[in-house]
Amino acid sequence: MKLYESRRAPNPRRVRIFMAEKGIDLSQIERIEVDIAKGENLSPDYRQMNPMGGVPVLELDDGQFLSESVAICRYFEVLHPEPPLMGRSAEQQAIIEMWNRRMELNLLMPVAMAFRHGSGYFADREVVCADYGAASLNNASRMFGFLDRHLANNEYIAGDDFTIADITALVSIDFARVIKLAIAEEQSYLARWHAVVSARASARA
Repeated sequence: MKLYESRRAPNPRRVRIFMAEKGIDLSQIERIEVDIAKGENLSPDYRQMNPMGGVPVLELDDGQFLSESVAICRYFEVLHPEPPLMGRSAEQQAIIEMWNRRMELNLLMPVAMAFRHGSGYFADREVVCADYGAASLNNASRMFGFLDRHLANNEYIAGDDFTIADITALVSIDFARVIKLAIAEEQSYLARWHAVVSARASARA
């Protein structure tokens, strides 16, 4: 099994944290660094593994390739059901999926778009729109406030237990440093949650 990743990118970190929570020894998996700044993820060889060009990609022992971080996480959830990070019952699974999608669409995506369009980091390979970057930064900032209010009455993002939704939120908030967005002093509930999840051993994966 091989994991193609980029250490600084949020989506590969999502998978590493998920695997660590499952007790999977990352040192036993071959990890291959993909330099996305140099466009290695856009090479013909890489696109044979993932035609969309994103990271991470998991190469299975039988030669199949899995991409999209949540799909990879779901693969490990089935192989290693304990501890459950995507829920047990139909209701739990739906609630966790709901919150994880909210974190993807309303937090991770705006942070990523604020970075890409605000910095022009990938201007050599995509059309950059500064106004979209500024709007995305504003949307990400508003989501920080939403989460602070939400966490006033919830231990974790999707309720009482740590789940993939917390992993998605954690990598998003930590990656937001590249757009100079941080938890505000008055956002005490979000800060409390962030301290708790950051203290987990998996956060260092």
